[in-house]
Amino acid sequence: MENKITQNNSLEAIRHSLAHLLGAAVLKLWPETKLAIGPAIENGFYYDFEFVKTITNEDLGKIEKEMRRLGQTWDQFKKIEETPESALTRYQNNPYKKNLIEEIAERGEKITSYQSGEFIDLCRGGHVNNAREIDLRAFKLTHLAGAYWRGDEKNPMLTRIYGLAFENELALDTYVKQQEEAQKRDHRKLGKELGLFEFSEAIGPGLPLFFPKGAILRRLIENYLIDLQEKNGYEPIWIPHITKGELYKISGHLDKYDSMYPPMKLENEADYYLKPMNCPHFMMLYKAEPHSYKELPIRWTCTTTNYRYEKSGELTGLSRVRALTQDDCHVFTRPDQIKQEIEIMLDMIEQVYSDFGFKDFSVRISVHDPKDQEKYIGDEKIWENSESILKELVEARSWKHEIGIGEAAFYGPKLDFILKDTLGRDWQLSTIQLDLNLPERFDLEYVNENNKKERPVVIHRAILGSTERFLSIFIEDCAGAFPLWLAPIQIKILTISEKQNSYSQEILAALKKAGFRVELNNQNETIGKKIRAAEMQKIPYLLILGDKEMEAQTVAIRKRGQGDQGTMKIEEFIKMIKTEVSEKV
Repeated sequence: MENKITQNNSLEAIRHSLAHLLGAAVLKLWPETKLAIGPAIENGFYYDFEFVKTITNEDLGKIEKEMRRLGQTWDQFKKIEETPESALTRYQNNPYKKNLIEEIAERGEKITSYQSGEFIDLCRGGHVNNAREIDLRAFKLTHLAGAYWRGDEKNPMLTRIYGLAFENELALDTYVKQQEEAQKRDHRKLGKELGLFEFSEAIGPGLPLFFPKGAILRRLIENYLIDLQEKNGYEPIWIPHITKGELYKISGHLDKYDSMYPPMKLENEADYYLKPMNCPHFMMLYKAEPHSYKELPIRWTCTTTNYRYEKSGELTGLSRVRALTQDDCHVFTRPDQIKQEIEIMLDMIEQVYSDFGFKDFSVRISVHDPKDQEKYIGDEKIWENSESILKELVEARSWKHEIGIGEAAFYGPKLDFILKDTLGRDWQLSTIQLDLNLPERFDLEYVNENNKKERPVVIHRAILGSTERFLSIFIEDCAGAFPLWLAPIQIKILTISEKQNSYSQEILAALKKAGFRVELNNQNETIGKKIRAAEMQKIPYLLILGDKEMEAQTVAIRKRGQGDQGTMKIEEFIKMIKTEVSEKV
């Protein structure tokens, strides 16, 4: 088994050893099977096989049982040093092992096999000292998948068996429950159930379509951020979605960025490209006019869609798409203004996270490696000053953070915000990047107080990253139960019988006049059915109208997750939920 595992990582060693055990169990059950490769991976392991017979997920229990039986008979992993000849002889009936042996020999590396029990496998090592150290209750085979040998679709399709493995049974059970909860919260599943978005083969992969509720949700989020930015002195710009290729030649993307769509070949014109990012457009707009030091900082922002030719196999719901809308911002500033501008950005990020209920996050401060100065562009003093500012500002807020030496981009240091969601998963979200490169490439200038030309520093900033990816994280974090201020439908009115139809129209009009997003269900259905349907849509408030409510000119209130809340005059209810919306609870 061709796989390199760090010896001192006991959990990876356990997972690596279990991959051996999986291979052994499969051979015991189906001796004619050919083994390919089986590494340890995050949270577990897998092994690829060429089966003579077809196996299904129903066979996984049988394989697990055989793994546990065999595991009790194993002890140490005995190292067997091989020559290319001995290895080819040992694995002469296995084309996959022979392929690996030939590659290893060509590189001039040592060839080794390892044996435990009767099972021998081609391997570089990295197992537990003794197989008896493995808790055989702490692994679980999960599913099958197809996998081309070495990831090449020209090669044979193999059957991959995945397994989970942890230090003990409790850790495994905890992870399994977490994954079950994650499946319930999967934004793709909830997006369909709540009528938010859809993907269509007729449109193309990675190109989401949004139903009215989804469009309302994304508009609410984008408008919230637009309002926040404009309150902080940012000005909106607008840029087109296509441009001449020369613009990306200047920026460097045309030569180095591999996710651009092919050019549009137009007769008697230059090649045009769908924009994969917005930075060059901002640069050209800045360059269109002369600037004085008195004008800076210039804070421009644009919520606009980009198009990236991501590989189809890497597309995942809204998490990774080919059409992504960014809350993009570029600030053109003097070096002495960097601190105040980043302070504004950090304040906004802190407010956004608080308003959306994200309490647990950390910051990675990516700085340059002083031992490798040639890797970076720009004045060393600006680098040192910028990095000092980033560290000072993050530390002053007592945020959890780490320093990433050598992780800065060649054009400047940056801050990356890592969000931890309800299930404990990490997501990289906001980013602040200082750029000394694009001002140079695009020959950007301003006239300083001495009437001399200088380069501005550009600060790139995105809080959401992209609307689509943010939605995927947010939907899963709140399990589709959006807070009142963001719910596409905030209130649903339900009538008990047709007698309340006229009264329900009065309540509907009052709520709409107050600015709430509300629906009415006065269909000829039982109230129980109406309530169940509305609760499945995770609507924050249901207002039940019956004869008593109509007579008393009140509404019976049912709150999501809390049940009946009694009755109230509609004016009182409106006042109450206006407060809830304003406080973003």
